[in-house]
Amino acid sequence: MDDGFGNIKVIPDHFQVSTPPRGDSLQNRSSPDSQPSTGNSSRSCSSSWSRRKFRKAAFMLNLLSLRGLPWSGGDGQEKVQLTAAELESLRSELVNIEEREAHLRAQLEHVDEILRSARLAGYLCIRTRWAALPGEPAPVDDTDVDDWLPRFIVLHGQCIFFYLFSTDLSPQDSTLLSDVVEVGSLPSFIREDEGTQYAFYILTRQGLRYECSHVSKVQVDTWLSALRMDCKLGSDVKVPNGL
Repeated sequence: MDDGFGNIKVIPDHFQVSTPPRGDSLQNRSSPDSQPSTGNSSRSCSSSWSRRKFRKAAFMLNLLSLRGLPWSGGDGQEKVQLTAAELESLRSELVNIEEREAHLRAQLEHVDEILRSARLAGYLCIRTRWAALPGEPAPVDDTDVDDWLPRFIVLHGQCIFFYLFSTDLSPQDSTLLSDVVEVGSLPSFIREDEGTQYAFYILTRQGLRYECSHVSKVQVDTWLSALRMDCKLGSDVKVPNGL
């Protein structure tokens, strides 16, 4: 039987979506059962943030080579406790870094000065030989002896400087141009894994001969021309590998 209010007939709505009572909804939102999920998420985010911060701090320690140092976070801020020995080690390391930086700067300035002021500079393979003194037998033919070593050669002013590397501040050896009595070409030869090498020699009045080689014939010709001009030597006398 349909319920009615006066002349109005009320028909139940069978398609209405059921909704929980308002009180139940509020109760569910504030119920204890829903709290652990939020708490776990908050703790997870906090833990993840803490781990990221710890890894960042550990990375900075690794950069300073200070591993295994004790941590202190009593006031809410992460700190590193250093012993007197560790602090002194850190200071020494900083001093070494500054000295290394100063040395590298000096090397760069030295190379820049050479390239700006030198008449000619570049890497050549070098080996040395001594001339036989009067009455001594002729040197043994050592053509097959591979004792060529790379050196950075600088023709500057009235000297020829021989450096181990272009960044060295002091040369390993040097000779005055006034002591050079002969400059000439040497026969080309083949070095394993390097191909054909073109060579020349520089002979001093003391009997020391520098034999120089390079893979570029243009480089060798450039050196020969510059040395003959600076040493005031006009002739190009080809000699065998032994004097």
